[in-house]
Amino acid sequence: MPTSYQAPRRSDSERSKEVSQSAASNLSAGTGKVKDIIRKKGDDVFSIRPQDTLGNAVQLLSEKRIGALIVADANGTLLGILSERDIVRKLAETPGRTLPQKVEEVMTANVEVCTRDEPLISVLRRMTEGRFRHMPVMEDNRLVGIVTIGDVVNHRLNELEFEALQLKQLIVG
Repeated sequence: MPTSYQAPRRSDSERSKEVSQSAASNLSAGTGKVKDIIRKKGDDVFSIRPQDTLGNAVQLLSEKRIGALIVADANGTLLGILSERDIVRKLAETPGRTLPQKVEEVMTANVEVCTRDEPLISVLRRMTEGRFRHMPVMEDNRLVGIVTIGDVVNHRLNELEFEALQLKQLIVG
């Protein structure tokens, strides 16, 4: 046996192992907050009154190229939300008689809301489980924005692209 040979020692297998990913890094979407989206997207929220017609709502949805409207009273108090999906269901129930109907007859009155400080992973989970795509953002009983499931997914994709770029730079040097 060569004199430079050294038998493996117990301490050799106890070396700390470094990994590129961990549970914490894979769940980094959990660190994102609703305020991150509102900061980029802005706090514009389009609303309609409960007494307005679905025809008015459809026109506003089309003009603004959005998928839902907040239903609010004259004081801006949140009363409900009206989505494209709500309108489509009503169209199926009352073909040819839908557009003159009032928003308050079709809107979803029991609205899930979030705050700016809520983690995005929590908002995404609630949207997925509740099968809805729009969530008003409230602070001190005041509407301060709206987030969509698309906003949340897009935010996470941007985070993943940034992480991938950082890894490439780390590898390349």
